Amino acid sequence: MSGSTQEAAPTAEFRHIRIPSAGEKIRIEDGKLVVPDQPIVGYVEGDGIGPDITKACLRIWDAAVEKAYGGTRKIHWCETFLGEKAAGLYDGNYCPDETLKVLQDLIVSIKGPLTTPVGGGFRSLNVALRQDLDLYACVRPVRHYAGVPSPLKRPDKVDIVLFRENTEDVYTGIEYKTGTPENEKLARFLREEMKAKFFEGAGLGIKPISAFGSKRLVRKAIQYAIDHGRESVTLVHKGNIQKYTEGAFRNWGYEVAREEFAGVTITEEQLYGEYKGKQPDGKIVIKDRIADIMFQMMLLRPDEFDVIATTNLNGDYLSDAIAAEVGGMGIAPGANMADFVAVFEATHGTAPKYANQNKVNPGSLLFSGVMMLEYMGWNEAADLITLVYPEVIGDGIVTYDFARQIDGATEVGTSQFADALIERIQGGVDLEAKRKAQREQLVKERKQREVRRLLQPMEEMLDTGRIPHTVNDLMTRSLITVSDDDSIDSAMHLISQNNISSLVVEPNGNGEWGILTRRDIISRVVRAAKNPLTTKVAEIAVRPIVSVPAETSIVEAAKLLEESKFTRLTVAQGKKIIGIVTETDIFNAVEKFGWAGEGV
Repeated sequence: MSGSTQEAAPTAEFRHIRIPSAGEKIRIEDGKLVVPDQPIVGYVEGDGIGPDITKACLRIWDAAVEKAYGGTRKIHWCETFLGEKAAGLYDGNYCPDETLKVLQDLIVSIKGPLTTPVGGGFRSLNVALRQDLDLYACVRPVRHYAGVPSPLKRPDKVDIVLFRENTEDVYTGIEYKTGTPENEKLARFLREEMKAKFFEGAGLGIKPISAFGSKRLVRKAIQYAIDHGRESVTLVHKGNIQKYTEGAFRNWGYEVAREEFAGVTITEEQLYGEYKGKQPDGKIVIKDRIADIMFQMMLLRPDEFDVIATTNLNGDYLSDAIAAEVGGMGIAPGANMADFVAVFEATHGTAPKYANQNKVNPGSLLFSGVMMLEYMGWNEAADLITLVYPEVIGDGIVTYDFARQIDGATEVGTSQFADALIERIQGGVDLEAKRKAQREQLVKERKQREVRRLLQPMEEMLDTGRIPHTVNDLMTRSLITVSDDDSIDSAMHLISQNNISSLVVEPNGNGEWGILTRRDIISRVVRAAKNPLTTKVAEIAVRPIVSVPAETSIVEAAKLLEESKFTRLTVAQGKKIIGIVTETDIFNAVEKFGWAGEGV
């Protein structure tokens, strides 16, 4: 146990948990986390290898805090109980109520890996924590540390933070086994009432994705990007197939950015359309990618992505796949978060065959603790660990999992690896010099991406997996408008000067927008031998026009164009026209990007 753990007798409120007699609780004031210099932080040792890695990490975290702040700050650790250790103390209860209460009350805590007991009726302890504390965001930073074995040629290009929605999607467990009365009842309803078609004997599951759950997840991801100087947030989805769940997640994500973060975000369409590839200072780019394309991109162009926000199942696959690119789950950190309550955790399993052998890599829990220190605002202590870790790896001092992959490595146990890190931390690190080098490298990489966007925008869009699939992706945003009272002659000059084929006509007295095209002028003015100088726009403009929301799919837009016999649609946001999309725009998109259609 860490030397900074304060012993105290259990209170009448708790059977076994001892709240440290020293230290203050972290609190929330005016919607912000307030961390005192002597905070009380909860921890759970975990099962299997949990005690080994937790004891080692407590020593490392304490050493980093002591070195960074010279004793003015100190964590007072409060042990709480889940899993097998809890079952031994609480009469077989693996998830005691008092632990949940303390984790909620302390706000910030960290835990080792937990096993789910064998037998019916037991929930996964991790799922129970997420549900009972409403930890709706699973946050997984994935980056490469120099010297760590990786299957990629350039693992240093991987540096993302993934926000995975924790409470919805298929993980809600709403499913019905084939052959049960519930399954038959639902199947009958779907076939008879909803006209759905699927094979007999199918197991049935329901995938709920809500505006509330999606928006709070994306909101947290965007706020993280703002707070940490990140470049972009990418919404990952399968909306080309699942339009009303995954597609809705994407649309709600853009809605959050537009309505709540308009001053600091732009879309990728704006980046290329309005800003010609040059990202404005202080602006975060909101992107989206289809899930299968994102898997390719994280292998081919991982440095194009920064913060990722996605649904539960996509996040499950994607976070583990990206972790494999930089060394595996053994060093992958994570946390489950509510608005403020956060439980940081090792992301791997309990590995019981190595329990109490002082053998395994503590990296996953260690870097989860780094996340925790950053969440508390103690960045100096966090940076000490992340900066000395590659130096220790570079010296070849590693646990068995890395030793077998690194020539000439010195294999050490869990506690000895902790000793080596602590020795480096205590030996002194020029934090400012290393931070400066990191900042300079980050600026250099961002500049390189910007130059590519400026010089070859279309190639960059293709190479980074951007495929348009809504009118929002294609529409012209810089609209040129005329009023009903303008002459056709002046309208013709505007069309000619701007090399465009149509003008948007401002609302008339009834609030109706209109459109005026080259074709309208030729057929209704030139062919009719009217005088352009005396003919007013109101006489020629087409009303009513067909408007669609920005999230309308390209296929739906094409159908509307065919049905209305129009060649263009206006794009509306409420009562305001924000853009225009034409047959030519759709044709060019298909020609340039290829066509994935609706069923791929």
